Amino acid sequence: MMTNLYFVRHAHSVYSPDERNRPLSERGHQDAARVAELLEPEYIHVLISSPYKRAVQTIEGLAERIGAGIILEEDFRERLLSEHPVDDFEHAVAKVWEDSSFAWEGGESNQAAQSRGVRALERVLEQYKGNNIAIGTHGNIMVLIMSHFDPRFDFSFWRQLDMPDIYKLSFSDQDLVEVQRIWN
Repeated sequence: MMTNLYFVRHAHSVYSPDERNRPLSERGHQDAARVAELLEPEYIHVLISSPYKRAVQTIEGLAERIGAGIILEEDFRERLLSEHPVDDFEHAVAKVWEDSSFAWEGGESNQAAQSRGVRALERVLEQYKGNNIAIGTHGNIMVLIMSHFDPRFDFSFWRQLDMPDIYKLSFSDQDLVEVQRIWN
């Protein structure tokens, strides 16, 4: 019995230092409508999201279309890169991908963030076995989780993601069988 997870990287958002409440931009709302169109035919049974507003807003349209609520899962939130804003975001992210145990002051290492995300994913696989599940999340944590199962999902893969982006991960129990990109 296959379980299909549809990781939905959030759509474009309006920048704000308030990570939790940063909303989608106008373009982001338009793309979120496209996310709903693409995922409605996938027979999604369960919707789960990071508690961050932009992740929730990206899958809200799908929730409305299928008449389902969205379960918030704190552990699908984006990785905390640093306690304070960084001067060079690209450099800061590259550094944590180069050394998986490295963390900027007050931030999470790749190891810590990946461990958190994988634990959440394993709970979802166990609780919703055999279902199709959409998960509203963020690029870095999504790729960290994916890289746990397959190392080809790395920093360079993260850099080429779209916003939004959708990847279908098919599991047999806890084993990843196939990954397919849905967003086009």
